[in-house]
Amino acid sequence: MSTELSFDEVRALPKVSLHDHLDGGLRPATIVELAAAVGHRLPTDDPDELGRWFVESASAGSLERYLETFDHTIAVMQTADGLARVAREAVADLAAGGVVLAELRYAPEQHLRGGLTPQQVVDAVRGGLEEGVAEAADAGRRIVAGQLLTALRHLDSGDWTAELALANRDSGVVGFDVAGPEAGYPALRHENALRTLRDASFPVTVHAGEGAGLESIAEAVHRTGALRIGHGARIVDDIAFGEPTDDDRLGLDGAQLGRLAQWVLDQQVPLELCPRSNVQTGAAASVATHPVTALLRLGFAVTVNTDNRLMSGTSPTTELHGLVADAGWTLADLRDVALTAAWSAFRPFDERSALVDDVILPAYTEPANGRHRA
Repeated sequence: MSTELSFDEVRALPKVSLHDHLDGGLRPATIVELAAAVGHRLPTDDPDELGRWFVESASAGSLERYLETFDHTIAVMQTADGLARVAREAVADLAAGGVVLAELRYAPEQHLRGGLTPQQVVDAVRGGLEEGVAEAADAGRRIVAGQLLTALRHLDSGDWTAELALANRDSGVVGFDVAGPEAGYPALRHENALRTLRDASFPVTVHAGEGAGLESIAEAVHRTGALRIGHGARIVDDIAFGEPTDDDRLGLDGAQLGRLAQWVLDQQVPLELCPRSNVQTGAAASVATHPVTALLRLGFAVTVNTDNRLMSGTSPTTELHGLVADAGWTLADLRDVALTAAWSAFRPFDERSALVDDVILPAYTEPANGRHRA
């Protein structure tokens, strides 16, 4: 395995974060302070203990149990000040870890209990993101941040959330997401909203291939209009790998792709893979054996993300350095996923091109594997 890159070296590299839930990345100390202000009871008021509680509770091995931890973070995100603070701190934390472009996603409907309107929620988050960008700039760090508005599969907010996204498309909302429990709740429960967004030429990403299998990926790819797939790790269920050898430990030689996997590969559908989160929910056994490495080697459009930094006790640097240490990733691999993420971001082409040419490419010295799209 390659351990040539240290944690600090990986942290210094520019990164693009496409799959980061705003309500899954709070600082434990912030949760304690906000909970005291709104009268919400926590498992513990000690920030260090609380941070450990989130990781341990989210590591129960199921997506449903993982999602239960959000009861506490969402409870302290019901005021404009609370939302703005969480957004500001998220940007500051990501920028400190070398992230130069971030998309932060959340479901507005989960932040209305305190009397805020959906538009006030979006406004509060936008203000916080802008403050975070300015704070990062004051510290000498460059970052661009946008919002993804999420509709939850099992609820019925798709139509108004889509309209809210469109109303704010020129005010910091860069895309739309479908998330929540996959089993029993197809993304097409929001078919009308997805059609509205497609007709308006507005970008969409859909969680699929995390809690459910190939059927959820096929639905997302072929029927929702999604430009990216949130997670998508279960696409490996449509790949027959060869017998591992000393020279080919992943069994890539002679790997046979099914129709869906071949389509996702051929169309270079970006996969928002989240290794540590998948290990927690039981979708992968370990970071070392996570499908992200095999998918990268086979040429899929792989991006590496944190999902929920608090629940997974992770950061963009932790995710990438873990792949270096446990799965033998190289500097060229890190550059490949940074380039793929940059080109897959929901940003105008000229902005993505400038980010690639002016920020990402100059930071790397090894050649990429041929997927530089410019």
